[in-house]
Amino acid sequence: MTRIQVLGHGCANCNRLEANAREAAAAVGIEAEIAHVTDDAEIMAFGVMSTPGLVIDGKVVSYGRVPSAADIAVWLQQ
Repeated sequence: MTRIQVLGHGCANCNRLEANAREAAAAVGIEAEIAHVTDDAEIMAFGVMSTPGLVIDGKVVSYGRVPSAADIAVWLQQ
């Protein structure tokens, strides 16, 4: 199972990123565990200073912007 983490404090952009991640996982047919990480220490442990951030299977793939569901789908298939 793929693990997706959305890094951020629950702002509108963080919530939109989570929705895009869910949409992307469904579009490519991947079963994913999606978690929203709000703890500052956990976010900083990934080296992310600008939220929202997106982590797929432990690898930071985006931060400081909201990638589209299509972009996330490409990352999920890699």
